[in-house]
Formats: sequence, structure tokens, C-alpha cells
Amino acid sequence: MNLTGITLRFIPAGYPERSALRGNDMQKEARSTTAAMCDLERFTACMEYQPGQRPNHELGLWGQTRARWEQESPESVRDFTWDWFVGERDLNMDHREFIEVNYGFIPPFQNDVIKETEEYVIARNSKGITTKARKEGTTYGTRMSMDQFLQFPVSGPEDFPGVRSRLEAAVPDRYPGDLDDRIAGWKDRDFPLVLGRNCAANGFYWRAREFMGTEALSYAWYDHPALMHEMMEFFADFIIETSRPILEKVHVDYFVLNEDMAMKGGPLLGPDTFRTFIFPHLKRLVDLFRSHGTRYIAVDCDGDPTALIPLLLDAGVDTLWPIERASNVSPQQWRKQFGRSLRLWGGVDKRILSRGRDAVRLHLQEFIPLIEEGGFIPTVDHTVPPEVSWDDFRSYMDMKRALLSGDFNVLD
Repeated sequence: MNLTGITLRFIPAGYPERSALRGNDMQKEARSTTAAMCDLERFTACMEYQPGQRPNHELGLWGQTRARWEQESPESVRDFTWDWFVGERDLNMDHREFIEVNYGFIPPFQNDVIKETEEYVIARNSKGITTKARKEGTTYGTRMSMDQFLQFPVSGPEDFPGVRSRLEAAVPDRYPGDLDDRIAGWKDRDFPLVLGRNCAANGFYWRAREFMGTEALSYAWYDHPALMHEMMEFFADFIIETSRPILEKVHVDYFVLNEDMAMKGGPLLGPDTFRTFIFPHLKRLVDLFRSHGTRYIAVDCDGDPTALIPLLLDAGVDTLWPIERASNVSPQQWRKQFGRSLRLWGGVDKRILSRGRDAVRLHLQEFIPLIEEGGFIPTVDHTVPPEVSWDDFRSYMDMKRALLSGDFNVLD
């Protein structure tokens, strides 16, 4: 289908107006079982390896990508909310809602600009981290390059009590004032409910890295083991006790720990270190959520965390995303290696989206067996970069919609 010059309004998945399904067994099954499926039913069916249409999720996009699309096709994106975790109706994304919990510092560190020039700004942020940031090219809060990290709030064991004092669990300011009213509305929901927004409950490695920085943390496992045991135990207690009041009032469908504890060459900490310091506390955190009916526990980790996946599974984690293809990993590889015990989200190579329709079509074909099997939700393997045009992206979304519906002939 040539999409050039067309403003798309995607038809919601499961509606009778969608393109006729063709041929294969999954299409027939989808036609008979998903016409009345709500977003929650579609999500659960996928996660439980049941037949039917699959959820349409995406992570988001760079600020520079948004600015490009607003220039290229302002009418097409005019009504976008740009909050793709919740869902973008005009892109036919499934709806999710998130319980807003503040797992951060209370009080936060005071933002403080230390030095500013025409080229860069040196500042301390609300997490107590001092960075040097390039100003050129910043759009909608997205920088074109990573900040340079200059100083962190924890340099050694003597600094941790000051950080710890800002993480008192379950204080009222951590929850929305109208939480009980929201919970009443969520009890009859038809969409997945998640505890915490993305990057709210950052994981064990992530939070320690924010305290200390990557280099200092890499040494601390060996130079300050007592501190690291204390930090991991405290962090698990903090997440558990802050989450418990909500879990006792409402069932949530899944919970995410953001970790980003790997790079292209592998994890930033070895399996032995993970097993010694993190594993026992991750397991009791997962056990707490399971005891309150949370069905799925997901970990967000860029790079190649393959060496740590057996430990994550043993701790009770059952979902991993975003499967970053530049790190030479793939959902097909992980399904073959770890089987159905590991659900997979992501895996669409962001680098392919700008290479033309045929390249994207062939790439999406690779996912057909996983779509048929279930336990896999394809999304771009991180936020959509600015080299992807609006036409590139809507072409991808149109083909992905066919994939999710089981209309595989569109990809031939």
C-alpha cells in the first residue's frame, strides 16, 4: 500500500471495519475470538499464549522526531498526546493506565545551575547528580547527545545516610491525593493497570548507579560490599513498603523495574555479583507482588543482558524489554534459549524503519511465528529516532497492525 500523502486514522483493533482477514488459522481464530476483545483481554491473551489479536504498544520517540513530524505532516499529528505508554488513539495503540507513585527523593535535591555558557550548562538536578549538558539541538527536552556526568550524591559509605533519609517509604506525598477515587474507577477497567509510570520504580542496579555513577558502582561491589548489601536491602524494603498500601487496595496487572544494567557487549555486572547482592532482594520483592495478585513482573534493560536472564527468571521475573537489536540480541533468540517462561516486548530494530517499506516488511515477517505463538508484543526497540520520517513510521505502523491482526498476507 502506498501511504504517501495520506493522513491515516487507524481503525481500532477488533472493530468490524478492519481489513478482511485472510487465510491462515490465526486469522480465523482472531475473527472468531477478538471482535469483542477489550485491551485488557487482548493483553492477557497474548501474555498467556492464547490465540487472538495482539496488543499494539510503543515506547515513545525523541523530541527531535516529534519536531520533524510536526513539520512534515502537522495535520496528521495535531491531536497526538505523545504519551505512548498510555496509548495514542490516532495510531491505534492499546490503552494502559499507570498508578502515579513517587518512588523518588522526598524532598528532592534542589536544582542548581552552576555554570552556563552559549554551548553548555553545568547543573545539579533533583537527583543530586551534577552534569554538563550540551545545549545545541535540544528539542522537547531531548538532547542530541548524552550529558557528561561529573558528580554523584554518594562517594562512599559516609554519604549514604543522607540519600537514604530522602527515601522514606509510604509517606502520603508519594501517592495521588485522589488515589481512592481512582482505585474505585479501576476495579471495572477494560485495560491493563500498571503500578508506577515508566522509570518510576527504577531497579536495584539503576538506582545504585544514580547514587554513585557507573564507574564508582563497578568498584563498590568489591571495595564496599557492606555498603552495597545495605543499599540493596534498603531499596527492596523501600519499594515493598511504598507499593504495599496500593497492592492491598487494587489488583495491578504488571509491575516494571527499569534496570539498564547491560551494554552491547554484555551486562555491566557479572552473574556472581548479581546473585550475591541483588538476587535475594529482587526475589522477595517479586514474591510480595505475586502475593497480592500481580500477574507479570517485567524488567527493562537495554543492551545484552542474556547472561543475567536465568537469574531474573529464578527470581520470578517473566518479561523483558526492549530487546535492543544493535546489541546483537533478538526475541527469536531469547524464545529459543529460554522458552515460554520469558515473555518478550520490543525487538523491532529502530535502524530499519528509515530504510524503506520493503526492508520493514521483511523485518516484520520474521516475527510471524512469535505472533502466532504469543508471549510477544512487538515494539520499536527503544524510542523512535529523528532519522525516521512520519511516512516511514506510519508505513511501519500500518504493516504492524496487519501483523498484530494475523493478516500476514499483507507482509508477503
